[in-house]
Amino acid sequence: MAKIVSPQVDFAELIRQVKQVTPEIYDQQGNYLNLLEGRWQEPGTPREFVSPIDGSVLGSLPFLDKATALRAVHGAHREAADWCRVDLDERKQHVQDCLDQLRDNVELIGKLLMWEIGKTYKLGFTDIDRCIDGVQWYVDNIEEMLGRREPLGVVSNIASWNYPMSVLMHAVLVQVLCGNAAIAKTPTDGGFISLSVTFAIARRCGLPVTLVSGSGGELSDVLVKDQAIECLSFVGGRYNGRNIADALASVHKRYMLEMEGVNTYGIWNFSDWNSLGDQLKKGYDYGKQRCTAYVRFVVERRLFPQFLETYWNAIRSLKIGNPTLVDNPNDKLPDLHFGPVINSRQAEDLDRLYADALKTGATPFYEGKLDDSLFLPDQDRSAYRAPRALVNLPRQSELYFKEPFGPIDSVVLVDRVEELVGEMNISNGALVAAVASDDTKWAQRTAKEVRAFKVGINKLRSRGDREEVFGGLGESWKGAFVGGKLLVEAVTQGAPSEPVLGNYQDATLLPEKI
Repeated sequence: MAKIVSPQVDFAELIRQVKQVTPEIYDQQGNYLNLLEGRWQEPGTPREFVSPIDGSVLGSLPFLDKATALRAVHGAHREAADWCRVDLDERKQHVQDCLDQLRDNVELIGKLLMWEIGKTYKLGFTDIDRCIDGVQWYVDNIEEMLGRREPLGVVSNIASWNYPMSVLMHAVLVQVLCGNAAIAKTPTDGGFISLSVTFAIARRCGLPVTLVSGSGGELSDVLVKDQAIECLSFVGGRYNGRNIADALASVHKRYMLEMEGVNTYGIWNFSDWNSLGDQLKKGYDYGKQRCTAYVRFVVERRLFPQFLETYWNAIRSLKIGNPTLVDNPNDKLPDLHFGPVINSRQAEDLDRLYADALKTGATPFYEGKLDDSLFLPDQDRSAYRAPRALVNLPRQSELYFKEPFGPIDSVVLVDRVEELVGEMNISNGALVAAVASDDTKWAQRTAKEVRAFKVGINKLRSRGDREEVFGGLGESWKGAFVGGKLLVEAVTQGAPSEPVLGNYQDATLLPEKI
């Protein structure tokens, strides 16, 4: 019997709920609006947006031009002057009201994330839950972290599409809790409907938030360089991040630039293959479309047979398919490991990177296949890719120095510890890494030679929540670190003698505990 789209996630029904919960995000013709100058306005130039799940049109992004975005920035600047004088207890109450209303709409937001960015049912809810729970921790602990620190003013947010709630919305709510006004650009590749809902709720609760949509090329100068912007929070690729870092070098703004890097997992003198198998499966959450995904395994050559067997058994058990499909209307949504990548363009770029690696001499050792039973018979599958893996990736391959941001793994075999460390540091800095060995003391010692902000010992490391700090070393991060009290310090001003920890052009100031 053919599968059907579950009535629980029927997109037309979800949009009906959106219009009931937040009607203000639409104009009278049903076009999506931007949030600027304290109200929803400006439908801009509509740009059609399709779902990675099946290629269906979900709506149109309301792209703004530079002049309108400048109005948005100046409107946020005016709000910042008033908001910074609001008492902390009152700010806490506004943010708490927002969290309470977000909790009432978790179901709707989680399901929108499925259609917009291809998350599974479980991962969509994880994203919004981590946002709410994380900000709640800040509300409960803000007094001690904030102390006498003062807000900066307007904080600009440009983030990637993969975690619109637990990264972008979370950052915005902490920024306004600290007394700033926040402006954010909706990620062009996905998340604009769910973000519109959450920003509408935040606005109703009296929070000084602004949400604009547009191309990076059109809006970047305004959202990065305008003198009304006091701080920039950026999450994205190295190319754009480096350009932004160069632009900020001469204007002395506060900034946090989270960029990609090749996160590596080194394996030496190791035998706990069952544990590694579990980690390999977990590492495929969201098809490795995460800044903390491990995409390169550096393996002691003599261990490759055991690694290969473990990898094959773990990865072939993964279920990849359309996350909205069920057999019967009342069935639970499927428990898939991941669905599509963000769009067909990204899928095609993964194919290009893979083909280039083969052409330059890499050897494939795993090529997964999609299971027809996990799709509708005639649906668009252009954004779906099964896991693939390569060994002996040559240095002339583009993938050797690049994070694929999708389900492609590469393995490098080494014979000496010095080789292992060198290969793990191939991207001149990373957000996370891991070292696995039966000799824990050796692993801890070797981890200190790896240029990653967080290094797991026989386990994966993640971004972390609440008090856990986060950043990167080398080219993977520029500016202030975040997480816990460091996020508060990053968006506020303390005494001149209080440094803001981070990775800067002339120095790296690390926290005592990572």
